Amino acid sequence: MTVESKPVEVSRRIEAPPALIFEILANPQRHMDFDGSDMLRGTVFNRPISDVGDTFTVKMNRLGRDYLMVNYVVEFEPDRRIFWEPAPGDLPTAGGDPSKVGIPAGYRWGYILTPDGDDATVVTEVFDCGPEENRQTLLREGGSWINGTNSVVESMAASLARLEKISTE
Repeated sequence: MTVESKPVEVSRRIEAPPALIFEILANPQRHMDFDGSDMLRGTVFNRPISDVGDTFTVKMNRLGRDYLMVNYVVEFEPDRRIFWEPAPGDLPTAGGDPSKVGIPAGYRWGYILTPDGDDATVVTEVFDCGPEENRQTLLREGGSWINGTNSVVESMAASLARLEKISTE
């Protein structure tokens, strides 16, 4: 029997309209600007996300290893929601199994934007690692869910603080 784990959510009220924040979130080129995990190293394609089914590939580094992740957009509601499911983008990240390259790993990242007044938004970052066995695998691989030093909650809080900074400049 598969046990579902509860998604991790971190929220922050940002003094910026949802449309402005969503524009940043829907542009993978901007993700490095607010990445609180310090794992992102860039993007492979330079185009904004425009709908469910879009993909974007990011260059990452975790625990001293460079790798690629392909992200499949699974929810897209302009100015309200955007979620994607990551997949290994190279052979080492797929555990050496070529059949797993490009196949979603069973978890998802996303953002929910809730208007809060005329020019403010409550932004909730969500990490849903899916079944409990995914969470256990992520914990085994690095001691924490993100980069081996910060917890997923700390990294998400840092991302939202950075998102606030670039949204209100």
